[in-house]
Amino acid sequence: MAETRPNVLFVLTDQERYDYSAPDGPSVETPAMDRLSSEGLRFARAFTPISICSSARASLLTGRFPHGHGMLNNCHEDDALQPNLPPDIETFSEALDAAGYDCTYTGKWHVGRDQTPEDFGFAYLGGSDKHHDDIDEAFREYRERRGTPLGEVDLEAELYTGEDPRDPSEGTFVAATTPVDVEDTRAYFLAERTIDALEAHADGFDTGDGPFFHRADFYGPHHPYVVPEPYASMYDPDEIERPDSYAETYDGKPRVHENYLHYRGVADFDWDLWTEAVAKYRGFVSLIDDQLERVLAALEEYGLAEETVVVHASDHGDFVGGHRQFNKGPLMYDDTYRIPLQVRWPGVVDPGSTCDAPVHLHDLAATFLEIADLEVPDAFDARSLLPVLEAGGDPDAAAGEWPDSVFAQYHGDEFGLYSQRMVRTARYKYVYNGPDVDELYDLEADPAELHNLIDHPGYGDARREMRDRLIAWMDRTDDPNRGWVPAVLERAS
Repeated sequence: MAETRPNVLFVLTDQERYDYSAPDGPSVETPAMDRLSSEGLRFARAFTPISICSSARASLLTGRFPHGHGMLNNCHEDDALQPNLPPDIETFSEALDAAGYDCTYTGKWHVGRDQTPEDFGFAYLGGSDKHHDDIDEAFREYRERRGTPLGEVDLEAELYTGEDPRDPSEGTFVAATTPVDVEDTRAYFLAERTIDALEAHADGFDTGDGPFFHRADFYGPHHPYVVPEPYASMYDPDEIERPDSYAETYDGKPRVHENYLHYRGVADFDWDLWTEAVAKYRGFVSLIDDQLERVLAALEEYGLAEETVVVHASDHGDFVGGHRQFNKGPLMYDDTYRIPLQVRWPGVVDPGSTCDAPVHLHDLAATFLEIADLEVPDAFDARSLLPVLEAGGDPDAAAGEWPDSVFAQYHGDEFGLYSQRMVRTARYKYVYNGPDVDELYDLEADPAELHNLIDHPGYGDARREMRDRLIAWMDRTDDPNRGWVPAVLERAS
């Protein structure tokens, strides 16, 4: 443990896939994320507890699985089961604030229809998106000062879901090229605001103030994938290879998988349309990565790099054509549940280390508290990552036993409400689907998760073991479904 409490810079992206910054992933330019991995530790098996924005972000804040904090779907939608977090639930940010950390926040929030970061110990510094939060006018004023007001630019190469992919009157906006300068993008603006915050924190250190925790939440690479040049043409659609999961037939899968293909409006998307979307998504990832590099450079410029823990993660992933799907939904594939996670901590974390132990996004809540030398509340369903960070990523060398599985859930959104639970080990993934067929995948033999083995006679032992793991987790975390689901699983063949 460091002798003094370090600063923390936490960068959260929105809907970023794990594989795009992984060493064996597609060829996507992410030098800043690669730098964090080479100068710190990369978690190779990090997972979100739920693949939907508000729920995942609420878990990150509270250190609890969604059924523990109650925000089961997106807070801004009409079907929100709980539009705000209950005021009595503990959050890591409020604990840091009470312990003397100067907590600041820029960018996306999306945790509460009527709440803001300032309700949870942060000073909010701007950059909100009108659709999700509409907390302030900072970005709109910034664009007006630059002479490029929001909504007054003509986009190019627009792509939409629906019968006519070029018709903006129907379907969902997928991707486009914007003619504005990079400096006019929200990503650039959020990096600029983050750099301003770092400069202010550096000045605070000169006056003897306490450590800081700054959270920068980028609005991307969530759709629509709208990027300027040079990012719009950085990736050639003709050179993008089909993922193995594109061969999806939905044979033996829950019916909702194919229903979502039609609901999202991409049932008729061919590969040429998907490569156009994937190219823009990759350009969006590289745009954000370049902004992250600007932020990392500012840490060094202000003399903060050596005393600041830098963490990069995403709330969840994105299909971007994987399994021929768009966005996310009730499909618990690694495309949307596996997330990037890198931690750089000079003097504590061994540069270039990798951790293969399975971890959850909301484990960061407990980790941030332990970094600050604070107690982790008993109510947290989170485990601090500090032991593996200090052990070079080796769970066998870390204090205590380390779990060998992760868990997740989904409760439905837009399309209707339903219950899903998932348990994943290094080899197997099991998904409980209350109203439909369950799923079992052998990830060693079928990493693309194409073949549902739930009824395969050769996987009876694996099916039983994974169900037992899920039952034990439901009991351990007080899952409200533990009253009846375990009985169903125990009696199932």
